[in-house]
Amino acid sequence: MLNSTGYVVAQRKAAISSKASGRLEWLGVAEGTRVKAGEVIARLDARDVAAQLDAALANVMVAKAALEQAEAENRDAAVSLKRTQDLVAKRFLAESALDQAKARADRAVAGVASGKAALVAAGANSKNARVAVDYTQIRAPFDGIILSKSANVGDLVTPFSSAADSKGSVVSMADMSTLEVEADVAESSLSKIQVGQPAEVTLDALPDARFRGSVSRMVPTVDRAKATVMTKVRFDAIDPRVLPEMSAKVSFLSQPITAEQQKPLTAVSPEALAQRDGRTVVLVVRDGKAVEVPVTPGSRIADLTAISGEVKTGEKAVLKPGTDLKNGAIVKLAK
Repeated sequence: MLNSTGYVVAQRKAAISSKASGRLEWLGVAEGTRVKAGEVIARLDARDVAAQLDAALANVMVAKAALEQAEAENRDAAVSLKRTQDLVAKRFLAESALDQAKARADRAVAGVASGKAALVAAGANSKNARVAVDYTQIRAPFDGIILSKSANVGDLVTPFSSAADSKGSVVSMADMSTLEVEADVAESSLSKIQVGQPAEVTLDALPDARFRGSVSRMVPTVDRAKATVMTKVRFDAIDPRVLPEMSAKVSFLSQPITAEQQKPLTAVSPEALAQRDGRTVVLVVRDGKAVEVPVTPGSRIADLTAISGEVKTGEKAVLKPGTDLKNGAIVKLAK
């Protein structure tokens, strides 16, 4: 129904960087490497943040010790308060001693609460330091293939790539299972296209292959400069030979095609068919001679007729061969 051109694009792709800044210490991938989600693909120098983590863990230990000391003081203050209450009740101590014991018990309770808060704060700082260390491990966000490297070991990597002599990303990758063809369709032809419509894709890099697909979606806006609408065509099956940015031609079809219909056919002009001894033959030029090749005519393909037989694609056939042109006759190509 309609033909268009476009490019193969991975719908899920990313430039992988780090939230931390540092010098690239290790890079474990190259172009074409397959990676899994969560796999470590690069590592930054982490000595400074590792030292901060050690200090944060040490502060956690200090906070735990301080809390244990405050709890011991609280237990002692509680025992002392009860003893003082008993002695005051028997009038062995003055009321002022009870006030002092209550104040000490209150301070001990507050000390425990302060110790618990300090331990929580120290734990939060240690988690923050652990996250900072983890940021130096650059991981793959999804399953895919590495497309290109932007940095090498020794380069300074920073989220702010405007810094002098620094790299903003380490590698770029794509999920090859999300490959689609993005084709521009003229807005005047939009009535011929709809989501789910079958399509056939051919690639300039693989001229002998034809890939079945369908319209997955249409971008709901028109490119004012080109008066076109971006249409995305997904592949029914992803071929490993298909790569991002390959140029493609898309044929939007009125009905789905089968694998049998996609098989290549040999076709000739109907005027090249001749009847000899009750057989349909084609006189093919081989080594300067006309050679009769028996064929079986098939379906019509535009102005041609499909044939099956020992005729190879690209061979020259004689048009309108007369009955006087015999098998083995010497011929030459017309100019």
